[in-house]
Amino acid sequence: MNPQAKLIFTISLLLGTTITISSNHWVTAWAGLEINTLAILPLISKSHHPRAIEAATKYFLTQAAASALILFSSMTNAWHTGQWDISQLTHPTSCLVLTAAIAMKLGLAPFHFWFPEVLQGSPLTTGLLLSTIMKLPPMTLLFMASPSLNPTLLTSMAILSTALGGWMGLNQTQTRKILAFSSISHLGWMAIIISYNPKLTLLNFYLYVLMTTAVFLTLNSINALKLSTLMTTWTKIPSLSAMLFLTLLSLAGLPPLTGFLPKWLIIQELTKQSMTPAALALSILSLLGLFFYLRLAYCATITLPPHTTNHMKQWHINKPTSTAIAILTTVSITLLPISPLIPITI
Repeated sequence: MNPQAKLIFTISLLLGTTITISSNHWVTAWAGLEINTLAILPLISKSHHPRAIEAATKYFLTQAAASALILFSSMTNAWHTGQWDISQLTHPTSCLVLTAAIAMKLGLAPFHFWFPEVLQGSPLTTGLLLSTIMKLPPMTLLFMASPSLNPTLLTSMAILSTALGGWMGLNQTQTRKILAFSSISHLGWMAIIISYNPKLTLLNFYLYVLMTTAVFLTLNSINALKLSTLMTTWTKIPSLSAMLFLTLLSLAGLPPLTGFLPKWLIIQELTKQSMTPAALALSILSLLGLFFYLRLAYCATITLPPHTTNHMKQWHINKPTSTAIAILTTVSITLLPISPLIPITI
């Protein structure tokens, strides 16, 4: 792709995100979402592969439907109440339609089917954008409208999302699809707590973005798209493979690592809200996710010959790992000690 065109699309992406997260009016928020969608489409389809074109088409149709539902929801609310303010969403039908629209934008179950397919058809760098920055505007709208939304509906969708994200990721062999189901599973943790403590949702989202960015950039630098190629990349950059192992365990939410922090705080808050069964269900369902993270980690670092497939070993690379990957990986592993400071800010 032409560098100038890529620069324009990246600036448009940042502009659309900024417009949506800084707006109070539904129409400006909707306009920001539309700019975002149109800016990411060329980045998805830039390889001109039929799979990429298919992914771009699926993404466009899904996001267009979700944007139409957001506009319909805000217009219905304005018709009944005269309010266009995002925080003044009070009409029950509007709240219901908005919940479905934002779930479709985010890829939250049961509106998640498009996300793994789109991620699989995109390059790893575009997949990173789809999994992180493209989720920020709808997450902001969810945050602002959360007092008006139905907590029971959000809890049901969250548990369904965690269950489906875990189950459907079990038999995958493509790294991008595994990360897509990982994203769906994490969204369940964010959605369940948003009605009770929205700041915890944002904390979870920020930490998820950190860890996912570290994993995507690592996979991009070792060029691993399948588990079979991931098995032979430990010879390429051994130190990076070892750090990928820890980052994946952090994404799974194992205790000594950063990923345990949001899960711990969410379970604590759910217990305070007398939602112990929901907390228990989420904890058990997160074991499904742990299985496929362990599978990825096993393929990345623990597999040794003769267990590997008949792939040629990759050449050992002596060039240094990029600073961004080093910083993100370190943060993805070591943030747990600052947890005593979190309750002060929440």
